[in-house]
Amino acid sequence: MKKAGILNRHLAGALAELGHGDGVLICDAGMPIPAGPRVVDLAFVAGVPSFAEVLDGLLAELAVEGATAAAEIREANPEAARLLESSFPGLVLVSHEELKTLSAGARLVVRSGEARPYANVLLRCGVFF
Repeated sequence: MKKAGILNRHLAGALAELGHGDGVLICDAGMPIPAGPRVVDLAFVAGVPSFAEVLDGLLAELAVEGATAAAEIREANPEAARLLESSFPGLVLVSHEELKTLSAGARLVVRSGEARPYANVLLRCGVFF
């Protein structure tokens, strides 16, 4: 039995299949999920798990070389904006509509229970070396 890191078997397996350049969308409970990407839905009740908890857990396990979020996050959800900007100095901001379009190309979508707006980020996997 795994004793550390991500314990959810579906998420751990999906992460192990990712490669350099693959996209991973971490999203709030309200983000429309496109057809195509593998989805691991972690949402339990509103707010659980939070966007921050899911992001922290994934960043502990993934090599990430870039991140994209909706520009609307700065005004609508400043706490999440600060979290993303501190985690990704080169954070790219696009419109929410553009983020939804880009998310269709993700290989994996991880849905949190976050119930605050625009708590979504599209990660681009890097390499660990």
